Amino acid sequence: MCRFVLYHGPEIPLADLITRPRNSLINQSYDAELRQEPLNGDGFGMAWYVPEMRGHPAIFRSITPAWSNTNLIDLAAVIRSGRILAHVRAASPGLPVVETNCHPFRWRNLSFMHNGSIPDFKPVRREILRRISDEAFAMLGGTTDSEHIFALFVDHYLKEAHLGRALRRTLDEVGEIAGPDRTCLLNLAVSDGTDAAACRVTLGPHQDESNTLFVHHGMQYICDGEVCRMIDPGGEGMATLIASEPLSDEPGWVSVPLNHLVIVQNSELDLEPF
Repeated sequence: MCRFVLYHGPEIPLADLITRPRNSLINQSYDAELRQEPLNGDGFGMAWYVPEMRGHPAIFRSITPAWSNTNLIDLAAVIRSGRILAHVRAASPGLPVVETNCHPFRWRNLSFMHNGSIPDFKPVRREILRRISDEAFAMLGGTTDSEHIFALFVDHYLKEAHLGRALRRTLDEVGEIAGPDRTCLLNLAVSDGTDAAACRVTLGPHQDESNTLFVHHGMQYICDGEVCRMIDPGGEGMATLIASEPLSDEPGWVSVPLNHLVIVQNSELDLEPF
């Protein structure tokens, strides 16, 4: 079912999310603590923004397990950003493990990732393809339910020009297409390089099948060697982390209630019911 982390705050090395914390994303790739199946070894990806160089994010994705990719470990140690999305994948049954199916996905200045699934996806995919615009269709490179959800999101974002409203419209449309009998697990996260939105949503009859999502907001996030902690920002340096699992044992991690959206705008955080 995948694991992911989104970071918005002062610049940090990607290693502060991917390799250094006690429950780093690499740790979650082979020993996830809050999943029955601890392995997420069907590839990984990361997106990061460097606004002084360009408006759209850089992407690095691979089909290798995150725990064995030495390039990932080396790059994470030297790349710095204040807007980071990182993801380790557990492929849904029947979906191939290829680079185009690895998250995050990118369109213009947007980056997007998903933890969850739409069951019996083929007929849903057919209807999504019928509905999306030519522009959203042109961005599709893979076969995942995740990227097709992103295509729906792109069309709503073009109309709404607001991450939170576009995410709501996307969830509504996925529910309409999937119908009342499918249980769709939709933990989504999206960034435009300035603001972010995420959700912990289960559509359908089996609400007890939801995936975990946590948020930590209002503190400065620092790592000293392998010890990562949150400290009082002293008026500046405030960060927001949204993650499938807490990265550390520090207090302040809050479980996002089921069927809620997380909106990060102007460094403020809002939890909104869906």
